[in-house]
Amino acid sequence: MINLNSMKKAATPKRSKSKKPVILITNDDGITAPGIRNLVESVKDLGRIVVVAPDKPQSGMGHAITVGHLLRLHKSNQFGDIEAYACTGTPVDCVKLAVDKVLHAKPDICLSGINHGGNHSINVIYSGTMSAAVEAAIESIPAAGFSLLDFSIEADFTAARHYAREMVQHMLDTKLDPHTVFNVNIPAKPLETLKGLRLCRQAYAKYDEDFIERKDPYGKPYYWLTGEFKNHDKGKDTDVWALDNNYASVVPVQYDLTRYEQLTRLKKSWKL
Repeated sequence: MINLNSMKKAATPKRSKSKKPVILITNDDGITAPGIRNLVESVKDLGRIVVVAPDKPQSGMGHAITVGHLLRLHKSNQFGDIEAYACTGTPVDCVKLAVDKVLHAKPDICLSGINHGGNHSINVIYSGTMSAAVEAAIESIPAAGFSLLDFSIEADFTAARHYAREMVQHMLDTKLDPHTVFNVNIPAKPLETLKGLRLCRQAYAKYDEDFIERKDPYGKPYYWLTGEFKNHDKGKDTDVWALDNNYASVVPVQYDLTRYEQLTRLKKSWKL
């Protein structure tokens, strides 16, 4: 297991000890979801918490933004004394509006989640949870997305809260590149059975998808997406392996999608 404490510590912290870091929190399940409440509760003493989250579920939205429709922000008392806003847009909209219209500055870090359901392997591409974190990194805000491998509204977030707090403490104590993004997934198992955080690479694992065709009450066809999750990557350094072996997986991800090895080869062979 790779020790997260091995990450380079800041020689000179950017913040004085007397100044609390500003922590922006968002999600894709909506501001009333249990996951975001658990994330807020797990870190609320670590800084000034500001929540800007969708007013309704936005799962699977990826990096979508609202264009051609009105965007609204509404004050929310969902978290008691913690400053919070419900946004009519996507998770990415929430981050953009938080920086520009709520904070009028960049927070020290951005946290997204805790998502109901996993975002490991290829799921990161579709995830609204992770896209919010990626948007923060695009804006030079170190970020992390957290997901619990349990879709239930009554899921036990004990382990997720524990590892979310541990990750945030590492992030606050470490001099991170401002474009840092972590994808953190936590098994839906009792905390005492888990072995800790493990740094991993993203597995090549995905759903073998199928669309079930059904008829609506008027006899017109509609389609329902289904599928079976298949792991095509047998490496023991992947997020899927870590989760299957009772670790919480931590994958550093990036928004630069350039495939550099292929770019180098093509520059030589194509001679463009």
